[in-house]
Amino acid sequence: MDKEQILKKKIEMYFLIPIIASSILVLLCIGMFFIDTRCAWIATIFVAIVLTLEISIYVFSRVGLMRYMLKFSLDQGQIQKELLRELAVPYALLDTDGRILWSNNLFAKQIGDGSKKRIRKNISTFFPTLGADMLRAENEMTLELSYGDIQYNVLLRKIRFDDQFEDEEGTVNEQGQSLVAMYLFDVTELNRMKRENIEQKLVAGLLYIDNYDEVMDNTEEVRHSLVEALVDRRINMYLAAIDAIGKKLEKDKYLFVFPQKYLPQLKETKFAILDEVKSINVGNEIPVTLSIGVGSETNSFIEAYEYARVAIGLALGRGGDQAVVKSGEQISYFGGKSSGTEKTTRVKARVKAQAFQELLINKDTVLIMGHKRPDADSFGAAVGVYRLVKTLGKNAHIVLDSATGAIDSILNGFKGNSVYGEDMILTQTDAISKVDANTLVVVVDVNKPSITACEELLTMAHTIVVLDHHRETNEKIDNATLSYIEPYASSACEMVAEMLQYIEEKVRIRPLEADAMYAGIVIDTDNFLTKTGVRTFEAAAYLRRSGADVVRVRKLFRDDFKSHRRLAEGVLNSEIFLNSFAISEIMPGDDTEAPTVVAAKVANDLLDVDGIRASFVVTQKDDTVYISARSVDDINVQVIMERMGGGGHANIAGAQLKNSSNALAIIQIKELLEKMYQEGDL
Repeated sequence: MDKEQILKKKIEMYFLIPIIASSILVLLCIGMFFIDTRCAWIATIFVAIVLTLEISIYVFSRVGLMRYMLKFSLDQGQIQKELLRELAVPYALLDTDGRILWSNNLFAKQIGDGSKKRIRKNISTFFPTLGADMLRAENEMTLELSYGDIQYNVLLRKIRFDDQFEDEEGTVNEQGQSLVAMYLFDVTELNRMKRENIEQKLVAGLLYIDNYDEVMDNTEEVRHSLVEALVDRRINMYLAAIDAIGKKLEKDKYLFVFPQKYLPQLKETKFAILDEVKSINVGNEIPVTLSIGVGSETNSFIEAYEYARVAIGLALGRGGDQAVVKSGEQISYFGGKSSGTEKTTRVKARVKAQAFQELLINKDTVLIMGHKRPDADSFGAAVGVYRLVKTLGKNAHIVLDSATGAIDSILNGFKGNSVYGEDMILTQTDAISKVDANTLVVVVDVNKPSITACEELLTMAHTIVVLDHHRETNEKIDNATLSYIEPYASSACEMVAEMLQYIEEKVRIRPLEADAMYAGIVIDTDNFLTKTGVRTFEAAAYLRRSGADVVRVRKLFRDDFKSHRRLAEGVLNSEIFLNSFAISEIMPGDDTEAPTVVAAKVANDLLDVDGIRASFVVTQKDDTVYISARSVDDINVQVIMERMGGGGHANIAGAQLKNSSNALAIIQIKELLEKMYQEGDL
């Protein structure tokens, strides 16, 4: 009614304006009588005629014109209503609870059954994921929803509406403060085309034979061509199954490209080619293993190839026999069950030793650090690098965050020793104060920045060298100038012992230093029982010639009576899970300064039980739970620990869980083992 009154007033105003203007002309005529009577009468007659016509039109035409204007406005409203009802976009009005108050014909046809003008159901009946909180949101919202086989982009727009709303059936609804306008845009075909475009993008891949030379060296020469032909055939058949184009670059390297739509299939089968080539046996004593790197989710094929190179580098750095997929910033690992084949050649050690020596030429100070809570291998490797640097006439310091019971017996031989001086061992604060442009930082026995003894040094130093035997993970030291990561090595001490033999200057290791390095090898190999190869014994022999004493080293790791009892308690607390895994816990106590050492020893002892393929021992220190994992046979505990945020290598690994407990950690281990067992990863 308000709009009708406003319209009437506007129309009356249009009629009255000419009459008012004519009244002004009457006043003009009256004034003319004082100037020229004859002209005044003529003007008065014409003005009277015009005024009479205007009044007649206002009186006789006003009602008819008003009716016509009102009818026109009503017709226009009806036309707009019909246009909205026949709109080519499904459209509906909802209340904030999701009730459908009105919908156009296309909405009723696509969402309802089309037989009724009005859909009487709640919108959640058709779109269950559309909640009331979305309808009550103040801002405009766009969602992706599906109904049947059709995919929609849904636009929800809030409409302020305080009056009553009457639908086409005449039902009056109290609307409160607002309504929600809902638009449906069919994007089924658009999404299909987008999906096809993504699926047809080319993915780059690199495939390397990890142990080509070792396999051929251990196979009769007449069978070399047969082994190579069978491997080529398996690889080509595998690539053909995913519509890939492959090219053999070298005797043990392949480049291939394939449509991205096959990548989920490869992930689901966990790159079955890894196991297929290992089954080839035509007289080769060593099974063939592959490493695969795949790069995807890129804007260009060149970038995909670069991602593939990064991925293959990670696969090789983790020991091979696995596939790595780099999709943007996300990295996925598949395979890696075996511990890999030991490389008998020491060419790499010689090259890295010479490269390290060249880096030292322009440096004055070298800071050496291992990981937090250092063990014998970490400290022993640091001592070996210390002697190497000192031999080349440079200043060297070892950075320790804190000494633990694991190295106290070794560390005591260096503390207070006049031969080494007070500045051999530095705290984090002292080490940071020594960093300048001519400082080189050496990281041993770790390649994860977050668990190094002093992470700040990695951001302050311009030159960084990494020497480690653990497999790489997503977290690594990216700014390393020289990186020597050898997963096949038993320990970091073994790697450093090899490098010492290739330094141009004759390095003379003192007996105390040889003991420290020998102790590192003994601890990481569990007295040469685990992860031990030919090069391990060669490194041990070098250290023995340098003055390492087996008896002294054994005395370094003798336990006191209380620790020995705790070790026995750890074995007693163990349980067998899935008939193959031993799980135990070490309860923390004041009498044990380093419960992680006891946990590692218990894990090693449990492997002596017949039928046990892997052992897991947990212990708590402050607010952190430490997991020690050990394995024999084909179980790769590094893959298991990696899923819990840890790492290591195939037979020796570990993890740290913040704000956890022993009981919770054991539950997590069991759930993970059961899941991996069901998925066939164990």
